[in-house]
Amino acid sequence: MSKSELESLRQEILAKVEQFEVLRSKDAKFVPAQSTVRYAGRVFGPAELRNAADAVLDFWLTAGRFSEEFEQRLAEYLGVEAVLMVNSGSSANLLAVTALTSPKLGERRIKPGDEVITVAAGFPTTVAPILQNGLIPVFVDVDLGGYNALPERVGAAIGPKTRAIMLAHTLGNPWDLGAIAKLARDKGLWLVEDNCDALGSTYQGKKTATFGDLATLSFYPAHHITTGEGGAVVCSTDELRRIVLSLRDWGRDCYCAGGENNTCGRRFSQQFGTLPLGYDHKYVYSHIGYNLKATDIQAAIGCSQLDRLDGFVEARKRNHAVLSKGLARYADRLILPRATPNSDPSWFAFVITVREDAGFSREDLVRHLFDQKVETRNLFSGNLLRHPGFLDIPHRVVGDLKNTDEITARTFFVGVYPGLGDAELAYMIEAFDKFFAKHV
Repeated sequence: MSKSELESLRQEILAKVEQFEVLRSKDAKFVPAQSTVRYAGRVFGPAELRNAADAVLDFWLTAGRFSEEFEQRLAEYLGVEAVLMVNSGSSANLLAVTALTSPKLGERRIKPGDEVITVAAGFPTTVAPILQNGLIPVFVDVDLGGYNALPERVGAAIGPKTRAIMLAHTLGNPWDLGAIAKLARDKGLWLVEDNCDALGSTYQGKKTATFGDLATLSFYPAHHITTGEGGAVVCSTDELRRIVLSLRDWGRDCYCAGGENNTCGRRFSQQFGTLPLGYDHKYVYSHIGYNLKATDIQAAIGCSQLDRLDGFVEARKRNHAVLSKGLARYADRLILPRATPNSDPSWFAFVITVREDAGFSREDLVRHLFDQKVETRNLFSGNLLRHPGFLDIPHRVVGDLKNTDEITARTFFVGVYPGLGDAELAYMIEAFDKFFAKHV
């Protein structure tokens, strides 16, 4: 079969794949009290399936043409030096922290026993890489309503062994990037943004994930775009890009793309460690690394999702605003979310804390919502230090974790993802109304 005949057959297959998705999804509709109002979910269409099938027909499988396109387009969207795709947001966090321990950073290298300031009220894989690298997490409390660490608390936590700050933008709400980024610069600290829940958020008109030395993204189905499993590390300099690339790709020193050779022009003429002169650069290892690459099939889906990203962000903002207006009348019983000053969040969810004097508990409210088929989730770990795996970790706490414990007891969130339309949002608000009709 000729190349033109194969290409014609490919296009026929891809057109059928698109037709399949159109037919499969056309009858989907929301039925109040029968359909579940999800807290998050995949939003996709024929374009995603077409791209995935296109990648399958290539059968390249590991990183290829779609991966290169995805990384380049995402870097352009953020306006950064480089983005490296990985297999999950948690892996992205691991690579970001581990990169700061690289011997290639010289005197700025973070070493075991050094401290990293973070919070306990978040997702465990923001903290886990700190521990996995032999570093000491230093925990500060967060505020209620914004759910982020405040600059004065971060400043008070800086000690003689502090080397970095790593914080997540909680549920899409940026922390005070102006003050905390300045604090990091003034003190010579590394700054890492866990941006997994905040793709598309801005602070003072600039996108989050662009303020830190490194930042991380997640493309799990619950997040702003999805590749199924998947994530990325955002690098502010070429030096950090090279280090993260090495750690992601087995620890190798070579930076050739897959299928390429001798990009540096010195593949067989360099000296490394105590290896023989001219040892093949493709098999020189400068870090104790991993294999945390994603596949080209994932990247192909991501490319289609990027086409939708601006619309996704606007939908999240719109849905959040609808819930804010619809639930405002219950602000005397519920602490409703508020954006950090000077920020415009691309909200991951709508987070609520039941006030201590509300007259009912979080469990009362979420049980009612569950019965009404409205999904809820707690604010991740609550106080991570209360979980079995973290009870005995080396750490320091500066101040108290009063609000973190309040979050553990009284905070939850509902969805704002783009798959929710006017009917779902109206039903969700009605479910709250039914609860308050009985309890107020």
